[in-house]
Amino acid sequence: MNDTLRAHPLQAYWRLAAAAVQTEALSAALALGVFEALRGLATPDELAAELGLNARNTAHLLELLWGMGLLERAARPALDRIGGAERTYGLTETTRTYFLASSPSWAGDTWHYRAARLRQAAGLLEAQVRQGPQAEREDAAGQWSTAARRQLAQDQRAATVPAAVEIVSRLPEFAAATRLLDLGGGPGWVAIELARQRDGLAGVVFDLPEVAAVAAENIAAAGLADRLSVIGGDLAVDGVGDGYDLVWCSSVLHFVPDAEAVLRRIMAALRPGGALVCAHAEIGDEPDAAAEVLQFYLPMLMQGRHVGHRGDMAATLRRLGFGRIDGFACALFPLAPLQVVVGRKEA
Repeated sequence: MNDTLRAHPLQAYWRLAAAAVQTEALSAALALGVFEALRGLATPDELAAELGLNARNTAHLLELLWGMGLLERAARPALDRIGGAERTYGLTETTRTYFLASSPSWAGDTWHYRAARLRQAAGLLEAQVRQGPQAEREDAAGQWSTAARRQLAQDQRAATVPAAVEIVSRLPEFAAATRLLDLGGGPGWVAIELARQRDGLAGVVFDLPEVAAVAAENIAAAGLADRLSVIGGDLAVDGVGDGYDLVWCSSVLHFVPDAEAVLRRIMAALRPGGALVCAHAEIGDEPDAAAEVLQFYLPMLMQGRHVGHRGDMAATLRRLGFGRIDGFACALFPLAPLQVVVGRKEA
């Protein structure tokens, strides 16, 4: 009997094909204003009437969104039939937090951006396997600057900032740190929040000049220009400053041609006893762990970027002379779990 209940070997791959339906369901919900309209409980008919949608198909969409954990479902007595009930739908806490435009943690744009980039990368995969890396658009700096104002800013506020605060606040070095480097800090929200957490902390956000300019605007708007500044440059070749007690480096070293050379410069920029916190994806040794990372980072590898294997960062820091190295997997980031590795410069 049990043999007849086993999942078919193809089931996982059929689910893989069906993931596109869930992607489009969330995209449609955002485009149609479904979440914005569902501030309270509503039936499919009520929602369809408010938004001018087809009632029957609205009901089908709401059922899938409920199944995806984006909506809650309840029942209330039906007004048009005695003893009957009708389904009502409302927002889950996750949807209120990340998919309402009025939320400070709104992530709708960054989700759309990620979905579009992954769709585009998937379309190039066969050609990349046949021919090698495909040419990227020339206006890379402009793309990063635009992303820093929207998608990267949302991504930082929704995920990276709370993750960074939780990770860094656990370090004994944070309580005594007076100078921070947010390396590849994008729009600067990590440095801003860490400075808010510690009154005595000052520091620098380093990124491409166009992106650093966005960080400078955000720092000024946050009223922290007296404690935080920016350096614009190319991490592969330019200096990052010196005298740092703490360096935060998240998902940055994937983009440099020689990560080890950058790590040497970071070590030189640290004060004795200072700590480097690296948070990057690493490919696991088991099939599920490897797929969990590669489904997001394979496009990066296909373009010649670097994504290490589990333990590579810790081994590199050890080889470069960092001491007291700690590491752990962290699932606080919305893509694959990142490996957090902390290395200290010997006092």
